[in-house]
Amino acid sequence: MTAFDARIKETAALVETALDQLLPRRSGPLGRVVDAMRHGALDGGKRLRPFLVIAAADMFGAPRARSVRTGCAVEMIHCYSLIHDDLPAMDDSDLRRGRPSVHRAYDEATAILAGDALLTQAFEILAAPETHPDGDIRCRLALELAKASGKEGMVGGQMIDIYAEQKNFDLAGIEELQRLKTGAIIRFSAIGGGIVGGATDAEVEALRRYAEDLGLAFQIVDDILDATADAQTLGKPSGQDAEMDKATFIKLLGMDGARRKAAELVDRCKAHLAPFGARAEPLKGAADFVFARKS
Repeated sequence: MTAFDARIKETAALVETALDQLLPRRSGPLGRVVDAMRHGALDGGKRLRPFLVIAAADMFGAPRARSVRTGCAVEMIHCYSLIHDDLPAMDDSDLRRGRPSVHRAYDEATAILAGDALLTQAFEILAAPETHPDGDIRCRLALELAKASGKEGMVGGQMIDIYAEQKNFDLAGIEELQRLKTGAIIRFSAIGGGIVGGATDAEVEALRRYAEDLGLAFQIVDDILDATADAQTLGKPSGQDAEMDKATFIKLLGMDGARRKAAELVDRCKAHLAPFGARAEPLKGAADFVFARKS
């Protein structure tokens, strides 16, 4: 196991423990939606987005309690989006992280409510003094995450993705789609860690540029895996992009071209981190991890 593997595993364990505490089981009628929230948020995933928050915050010496809570807020947004993406009205997926998707394990109405509840709890976490004693910092975090997850970010990107199924997008169009759908939350993760840590505007901007290229590389690799990996490896259905004739990087660039593009983006990611020196090694490791991942 490499040093990076050990670090991301340690971070995932911290986030898992914190999410478990933030989502305590309930009895009575509320228990069902809480159980569905836990099903969608616990026991799975690499926790890459919280890792980016925590690694960026660590560069500036931020207390882990603050960055872990911020990372949990990001992960709740991510998990809510997966729950809703899997619904029959969207991707209609029965499998997520090797388990039945939330609407299959429970029902569609409960899945919608569980996603809604994770979304709103993310902002409850960011607004709480435990996340940061400075109210201005908490407001800035909430504002940036709202923009990243709403119509100018993830939701807008998802809408464009649905629209793209009926249109022939060029490369610029696909890049813009993915910068919103996938990249916006990844971008917040990196700059959110910087904000928690008290980074300067210039430092936040460097993290933003890093994360924008990282998010695009992540999506290109996602397209490659959808075309090449099996469902058991991915923990979710594969081959859906081709079945739905979606506009993807592979469709436009070919497999070899997509791999080259991802490699170029990873190199650019690392270059953006040059001002931070050795402190940025974990974030550089995240870029290599994104390029080499198998699921």
